[in-house]
Amino acid sequence: MRFVIVSGMSGAGKSTALNMMEDIGFFCVDNLPVELLVNFGEIASDRKVDVNQVAVGVDIRNGDRLLDLDEQLALLYELGIKYEILFLDADDRTLVKRYKETRRTHPLSKGDRLETGIAREREKIAFIRKQADYVIDTTSLLTRELKLELDKIYIEDNKYGNFIVTVLSFGFKYGIPEDADLVFDVRFLPNPYYDLELRNYTGNDKPIRDFVMKHQEAGHFLDKVEDLLTFLIPNYVNEGKYHLIIGVGCTGGKHRSVTIANGLYDRLKSLPYSVRIEHRDVERGNTR
Repeated sequence: MRFVIVSGMSGAGKSTALNMMEDIGFFCVDNLPVELLVNFGEIASDRKVDVNQVAVGVDIRNGDRLLDLDEQLALLYELGIKYEILFLDADDRTLVKRYKETRRTHPLSKGDRLETGIAREREKIAFIRKQADYVIDTTSLLTRELKLELDKIYIEDNKYGNFIVTVLSFGFKYGIPEDADLVFDVRFLPNPYYDLELRNYTGNDKPIRDFVMKHQEAGHFLDKVEDLLTFLIPNYVNEGKYHLIIGVGCTGGKHRSVTIANGLYDRLKSLPYSVRIEHRDVERGNTR
């Protein structure tokens, strides 16, 4: 039996994750009292019950009882019930935004500012995150992208590196992405915008790819950035970082940055991490 304990920050997507896990065959229970965890594990592991995959939501809604989780996990281990912990997280700014959009009350912010409740929760559940087998940072993930991450773990059974790399193309004229950790400027490359036959294509189209990549500087740039990232990423992982956003920018975010971002994605996707690609400004008007 696969027994998964789903926890994490309120607003990070735990309920959504449980719904997705239910869709792929897990028997799911949300907001289970901590003191019932062992009993539930014993029942679920009974062969007569005929349940192969179980996911249990355990989080800050347990209040002070959450402090008993370590004891319950030790009892599960003694009973021979193997468990995994999936932890959903997001940065504070994103959590605040999500709560304001839904107009819900944070369980620890009654009478105080929302930010205060989030800080309290992060402190109280830090011990769960440290024990987690899988940590998914949903700060920049769309719902469908969260599903892809869960599928990798629970359907494809891939080795999951607990680290998400997002390669993001953008246009400087529309502003540098606020959440970018690293930003690379590819405006040094020749601009296909000035070729009227190419202007209406994007870096996702072969004519633009051929135009950009025929210049040897483009290949050299990708080589050097790839080398830098293969050095940096393991060190970020060792420091406890879970999400790296790499911005690649040109003037309008339609031609050069898209081509280089795609090239960088192709080089990184074989790494033992979850690598995704996003083009922020590619659908904007005919810009540089």
